[in-house]
Amino acid sequence: MSDPRTAILGRLRASGDSGPLPELDTAVLERRQWPAAQRPAQLRKGMEAVHTEFLEATPADWPAVVRAFCEREGLKNLLYGPASEAGAALAAAWPAGGPTLRPYDRPVEAFKEELFNGVDAGFTGTVGGVAETGGLLLMPGPAEPRLMSLVPPIHIALLRASTIHDTFWSAVKALSWGRSLPPNALMISGPSKTADIEQTLAYGVHGPKRLIVVLVDDLA
Repeated sequence: MSDPRTAILGRLRASGDSGPLPELDTAVLERRQWPAAQRPAQLRKGMEAVHTEFLEATPADWPAVVRAFCEREGLKNLLYGPASEAGAALAAAWPAGGPTLRPYDRPVEAFKEELFNGVDAGFTGTVGGVAETGGLLLMPGPAEPRLMSLVPPIHIALLRASTIHDTFWSAVKALSWGRSLPPNALMISGPSKTADIEQTLAYGVHGPKRLIVVLVDDLA
């Protein structure tokens, strides 16, 4: 007697080729479009509706904006990826004294206690945003591990206005995800939230309590 797995695979093979997949109606997928200058406001509207906070910055002053936020909020340290482009730029402009930059430069096994109990906030870059629904796109990797945006109580994310796309579909095309999916990708719209059986929302239960987007105006 054949086992269930063999039986299922046999039926699938016997079914034969069902033919090519239907063509996608890209006109529907691309129906929402905005001029580049309007995308930041559209993204911000959607994300602020779910408690995301924004800081405005320029290409020249965004490290100072991050620093000022940390000082204003009384943060003692900020986790960053020294090997990432955004992290390296932040460290190069970070003055001595005040909040300490804490590098994520060890395996998590050697960093777990400090990561979960000693980090005030985490800083990451992004690869873009989605205007239609309001969200950030991240591609975690060795330079900026996924835990940097998921564990600290505050996540500070750097978003350049020029990388905001109209829709998720347009982002997938621009990032070439249709040809090769990244091993890890995140779409983040706001701080962590969950709801009980009565649909009462609670924030920060199983992730960052606050999401701070440093929106860099680089469209000029």
